[in-house]
Amino acid sequence: MPRGRYSLHDPHDHTPLGEEHFHCAPGASGWRYVSQITAPSGEHSGSTDLTLDELGRPIRLELHAASWRVRAAALEGVTWVRTDPTGTEATEGNVPAHAFTGASPAFLVAITRLLRLTPASPATRVRLVAFTDPVLAPRTVDQSWALLRSEAHATDNGPLTVDEYQVSALDTGERHTVHISGDVVLAAPGIELEELESPPSHLP
Repeated sequence: MPRGRYSLHDPHDHTPLGEEHFHCAPGASGWRYVSQITAPSGEHSGSTDLTLDELGRPIRLELHAASWRVRAAALEGVTWVRTDPTGTEATEGNVPAHAFTGASPAFLVAITRLLRLTPASPATRVRLVAFTDPVLAPRTVDQSWALLRSEAHATDNGPLTVDEYQVSALDTGERHTVHISGDVVLAAPGIELEELESPPSHLP
């Protein structure tokens, strides 16, 4: 069960946004990721709880940020309920999308599990609902994902396979690179892996 810590920062000006303390593990039904997020001050600022099925579909998602809460799942596309800080009102949403995304590194791993790309695969288009900080506002985005290469690196615990993905935002044409090993993000825009207590899990 990988357990560790990511540092989060603004990908444009590198302003620190906090840290995400996580643990994740494959299970009988798929994969689960749980994290607690702290602000640069050290105060608790949110959490992520994501469960995927064996096909990589999000069967349960719960996000907390700034007293806002989202509960969501893949249902007739993707469906969610977003609750305001007072808890007196809730708004529902549903769009014909494939999965979710947001600030947490969990979403990058989840998208790779859904797409299951190989270096020979063509770039694949995916429609996502992004929950944006600080109020978890939903926004539909279209991305293109391609697996550029998979390379094995020698470590004290044996070979570590690192997958390098190219992600393109289809509305702006902006491209960036994501490095993932198993169920751990090694590096991505705005994300750095700072600590890892055990090797990444291999996800078949």
